[in-house]
Amino acid sequence: MSKKDKKEDIKSQETTQAQAETIDVEQQVVEEETLEEKLQEEIKQEKDKFLRLFAEFENYKRRTAKERMELFATASEDVMKTLLPVLDDFERALSHIDDDKEAEALRKGVLLIYQKLMNSLEQKGLVAIKVDKGAVFNADNHEAITQIPAQTEDLKGKIIDIIEKGYKLGDKVIRFPKVVIGQ
Repeated sequence: MSKKDKKEDIKSQETTQAQAETIDVEQQVVEEETLEEKLQEEIKQEKDKFLRLFAEFENYKRRTAKERMELFATASEDVMKTLLPVLDDFERALSHIDDDKEAEALRKGVLLIYQKLMNSLEQKGLVAIKVDKGAVFNADNHEAITQIPAQTEDLKGKIIDIIEKGYKLGDKVIRFPKVVIGQ
């Protein structure tokens, strides 16, 4: 082997080594790029998880706040429901006392107590549902106790009498008005 062949041999080995090193560097760059892409994908997934968890937590906070507000608004519902028969009794007593002319002082006293009780309950959110005789019956807003034959044709399907008032506590109906409708 001559010097020239040896030099060429060395050059070819160096070239091969340089090519191998270049290939190794390129493989490392490709591996780093794929590793970087994997890490970017993982970061994206973690961000997505975080955003979903954050949104879920915000929904939970909003839902519990709403439930708490509803609970406070209707916390006295049971008490109000138990007082409704007392209100009905007061109204019946007032209607019977009106007939008796000798019990004017009694009527005034019962009326004062009734008004004070109604004012106290209205301050707590109790509202009487307004129902007019002759209004069209609506099963969503009224409770029909019975049907009686209508005296005239235009009273059919309409409210003839109101047996018990209906009441709302805030926006929630706690007792529907009980009515008699024409048939």
